[in-house]
Amino acid sequence: MFRRSKKIRDSLTKTRRSFFGQISSLLGGGQITEETWEDLEALLVQADVGVETTVALVERLRLQAGRGKARNTRDLEELLKQELLGLLGSPPPMVVDEPRLLTLILVVGVNGSGKTTTIAKLAKYYKDRGRRVLLAAGDTFRAAAIDQLKIWGERADVPVIAHQPNADPGAVLYDAIRASQSRKADLLIVDTAGRLHTKYNLMEELRKVYGVAQKRVHQAPHETLLVLDATTGQNALSQARHFKEAVQVTGVVVAKLDGTAKGGVVFAIAHELQLPVRFIGTGETLDDLE
Repeated sequence: MFRRSKKIRDSLTKTRRSFFGQISSLLGGGQITEETWEDLEALLVQADVGVETTVALVERLRLQAGRGKARNTRDLEELLKQELLGLLGSPPPMVVDEPRLLTLILVVGVNGSGKTTTIAKLAKYYKDRGRRVLLAAGDTFRAAAIDQLKIWGERADVPVIAHQPNADPGAVLYDAIRASQSRKADLLIVDTAGRLHTKYNLMEELRKVYGVAQKRVHQAPHETLLVLDATTGQNALSQARHFKEAVQVTGVVVAKLDGTAKGGVVFAIAHELQLPVRFIGTGETLDDLE
């Protein structure tokens, strides 16, 4: 546990030294003034916590300070930590951990978000925990996406079911389900098309893939994980809204969290979209998933 905690802490060095570090300096001691509230609000917004989440946070903190729970800025810092943790909450266990013959995870997200790498990390994560994992290259619109998944599958030592570029993603999923059953795999992780989330056709393709999963595997997909790039800040929040409208997203993986000086979008996702952040990407190797 200590090793994992240190790894997460090290990966968030940029965030800690930037805006959240400035918040710690602001709340390092002294009296709470109106300027304190204004500066705190500005720093939270700059840290990508988002306006809506920031306003809600500051209102709750003002209320608690008014009740005497924060007599100085050090008290306020502790209250802020508690409120931020409260936003993340304690989500229920992932459905993927429930016993069944075949669990199917759909992974969605735009190109460049870190989706392919995240799929490989998830495969390694669950393989290390005794699962028999198979991958499906459902992003057939980009030949590079298929090739990338095959390369990452080799690195993770996990088989990849793939068709030719521009093949029907539903057909890929159908074959991957059959392959999972014949090879006695108990976890199938499916890549999906990652063109821009504003494209109507992409969302229609996602719905089709979703439909194939529902028809072929009982209660599938059991998880639909959305990969978001932490470095894109509030744009990631906009993407999440679009994907949530198209498919039943069950959780979020925040990739590249080690590469941003902000990182507050994690709280905005939890608060504004009511989606649990299931994993964070903490680096570029297969083990950098927490």
